[in-house]
This record gives sequence, C-alpha cells and structure tokens, in this order.
Amino acid sequence: MSETTEPHLVIINVTREFRARGKARGILALDGIDLRVPAGQFCLLLGPSGCGKSTLLNIIAGFIKPTTGKVLHEGREISGPDRRRTVVFQDYALFPWMTVQQNVEFGLKSQGIPSKERAEIARHFISLVHLNGFEDRYPHEISGGMKQRAAIARALAPNPDILLMDEPFGALDAQTRVLLQEEVARIRAETGKTVLFVTHSIEEAVFLGDRIVVMSARPGRIRAEYTVPLAHPRTPATRRLPDFVRLTQDLWESLKPEWQDGKDDAGSVNSKN
Repeated sequence: MSETTEPHLVIINVTREFRARGKARGILALDGIDLRVPAGQFCLLLGPSGCGKSTLLNIIAGFIKPTTGKVLHEGREISGPDRRRTVVFQDYALFPWMTVQQNVEFGLKSQGIPSKERAEIARHFISLVHLNGFEDRYPHEISGGMKQRAAIARALAPNPDILLMDEPFGALDAQTRVLLQEEVARIRAETGKTVLFVTHSIEEAVFLGDRIVVMSARPGRIRAEYTVPLAHPRTPATRRLPDFVRLTQDLWESLKPEWQDGKDDAGSVNSKN
C-alpha cells in the first residue's frame, strides 16, 4: 500500500505535565509537540530513555490526556481508547489464562464478531506472524519472541488504522530482536499499516522507519526529523547498504552528546553503530 499525503494523525502543541500529590511543581514530560503522520507511514519516535516517547504514544492511544494541546485521528480529537488504534507493549500483555488463539481473538470477541469468523481471522494473523502450530499453547509455554509475535497478531486482528508499538523488542535478546525487526518489516510491507514505533535504538529506527522523529531529553521536544532513504521491503541485506550505514552513523554522532550528558543507556546499545 502506498503512502498518501492525507494525515492519519495530527498532533497539535501537545504538552504533558505529571504532578505529584502535595508538590507545587510538576514534571514536564512533553513540551509543544507538533507532528503530522500520513496514512501508510512507518514513523519512528527515537530518543533517550525518559524523553516522553512512551507518554506521547499513550496520549495517541487514548490512555492518558495531554495537559494542553490535542491529537486528531482522521480529523476527530482523541478522547479515549479506540479499536482503530491498537498497541503492542514491551511486556507482551498477553492474558496468561488464554491460549495464543484465544489471545488473538480477544479484541474480535469484544466487537461481537461470531466465533467462526473470529477464529478464521485469528488463524490468518497467527499465520502472518509465523506461529502456525502454536495456536493452543499458553503464554508460559512459548518463548519471549513468540509471545511478542502473538501480541502483534492480536493487535493486527481488529484491522486498526494505526498500530502503536512501544519498544516492543526491548526485553528480548539481541538475536531475537533482529529477527523480529525483520518480521515487522515484512508484515508492514504486506499490510501497509500506519505505524508509530517507539525506540531508543538507532539501528532499529533506521531499519524499520520511513521517517525518524528525534526527541530531546526531558522535557521531550522534537529536535529533528529524518527521511530514511531505503526501499521496501527491508531485508537482512538492508543493514549493509551504504545509506543504512551512513544514516545510522549520522544519527549516532548527532545524539551521542545529549545521551551521554543524560547518562542514557542507549549509548552502550548503539555504540557499535
């Protein structure tokens, strides 16, 4: 599916302050965020830990409200969660008492889709994430990478307009993380979904993204944007392309001083880049 110029998502002057009880002053997590995300774009939010990336994603999901500003989804202000925007969390968030099949069907069941139809839809997405044969397994019976595949299938099954991914591979080992990056790149190429993906890994951002939005340390502001000059689909060979290496290095050199000043752990993750 080709990207269009019509924005799926418009973020207008969003700030978010967290105020502790009894404190005169709060903590400003986000400050003046303006962003337009076109339909079909894979947009990466990249920045150091604590810069407000996940807070912004939670606002877009409708889990929390901005202190000031607003977010529009297809022209309508977001006021709460909506099945048109689904989330993949870092910790999988699968229901442990449900099988993989039941987890993937969960959102469909809440929509009132008949059991036969939702089973067929779930099987399609289980196949899409290469979990065939594991439909009847429980979360404790499968690996972390397989849990995250199941979580992605569950998020895709309701056919959302926008897929929100909050550092979904952060808890995985390096090899599994790379494999799932390639899986997400393949799935995105097949589905054409609009995706907002939070990460503090530069290499991950360059491999997956059409566009990288770089956020500053707290309070989170947009400090730069990059268009990724890489064709789809992304494959293992993509990581060896000169444009991939060049953009990864440019981002690292740009972000290293701020991340080092903030003592963020992303430096050690990406120092090889």
